[in-house]
Amino acid sequence: MFRHSRLKLARIVSLLGSVAVAAQQRPQELPADLVREVIHNELNEPQGTQLKWRYVSEKEADGKQETREVIETGHGVLDRLIAIGGKPLGGAQQQQEANRLLQISHSPVQQDKLEQSRRKDVEQCNAFLKMIPDAFVFEYSGEHAGQNSWKLTFQPKPGYAPPSWQGKILHQMSGEMWVDADQKRLASVSGQLLNEVKFAGGLLGHLEKGGRFRVARAEISRGQWKTVEMLVDMNGKALVFKTISVKQKQR
Repeated sequence: MFRHSRLKLARIVSLLGSVAVAAQQRPQELPADLVREVIHNELNEPQGTQLKWRYVSEKEADGKQETREVIETGHGVLDRLIAIGGKPLGGAQQQQEANRLLQISHSPVQQDKLEQSRRKDVEQCNAFLKMIPDAFVFEYSGEHAGQNSWKLTFQPKPGYAPPSWQGKILHQMSGEMWVDADQKRLASVSGQLLNEVKFAGGLLGHLEKGGRFRVARAEISRGQWKTVEMLVDMNGKALVFKTISVKQKQR
């Protein structure tokens, strides 16, 4: 009897200790202030973390799957197609890819175009990040002690005026984000469209309610975070007639 009581008491003490640890881990900042700090860190990586990487990218878009080997260089990013639908390229396709890369290596104009495209993607991503702290209302909703991360949920902030059509889409989202507690970096963010989004009152098209996205990020070297997985699944119409079907997975 006494031994059984001791075991129950030990379990209660252990549970209380776990609750105390979780409480200590809870951020001191207001949710909005934490998110603003996280976005600042995403836009301003520490100096000395810009290493160059070589990796494999698997992308599936609208039913077409491609695998590419990607190499970051001081002059931009190069990629080489190595498989389609999970099947390695044949001899003729490999030669075609080799010729394409050789042509790029001898053409500063093409290299500049690739770099400009990459910079445009980065600028669009940064524009989205800058809108996040002002576009939503955030709440703490949990911790992951094993990974030392915090969970926040978000809803559109009433009265926010999106500065662009991309911002209009963003502001119709609700979802959640996970934040690395040590470095205050974005570990993942996911959301879905709460309402239909119309462009020019629907004359230029619309995106249907329920569209969703997810982005996962990871620290691949000390202080350097990269997007390692992305999912987009949205449907709609463009210019009334053309069907929009953005179904993309990438890792």
